[in-house]
Amino acid sequence: MEKEPIKVGMAEMQTALNPDRLITIGLGSCVGVCLWDPISKIGGMVHVMLPDSTQGRNVQNKAKYADSGIIQLIEYMTKLGSRKTRIIAKIAGGAQMFNFSQKNEILRIGERNVQAVKKVLNAEGIRITAEDTGGTYGRTIVFSTIDAQLLIRSVNKNTITL
Repeated sequence: MEKEPIKVGMAEMQTALNPDRLITIGLGSCVGVCLWDPISKIGGMVHVMLPDSTQGRNVQNKAKYADSGIIQLIEYMTKLGSRKTRIIAKIAGGAQMFNFSQKNEILRIGERNVQAVKKVLNAEGIRITAEDTGGTYGRTIVFSTIDAQLLIRSVNKNTITL
């Protein structure tokens, strides 16, 4: 019988060892960043809410922000035995959940989150091997540490696997 996936709540992060799975429910404008080392089969997920901790008031929770959350997740994974040079990423989320009449950049949080996640991963030398971002719908994602398979479920959409 398969174990229940490890839950990753909003503005949280978790690491997992093979054969565990990680799940986050209800990604809207947030981005789920899944990291995996194919040799150690150590995985991790962070549920990023906002792009940049330098703009935040409560920066103690590093998982809340793309810039600090991804860095901390990499640190946790390397402490468990991953090598940063082997880690790959898959990302999902970053939707525009509300229709705003004006094109105010501040309100485009989903798009800004995706851009920030990509910027941090690039700066850290981590390759994004798959993504399902944008759109106007929420997502639930399940990430496997066995093979880095990312299952994405959305209301009124087909389930996809990356």
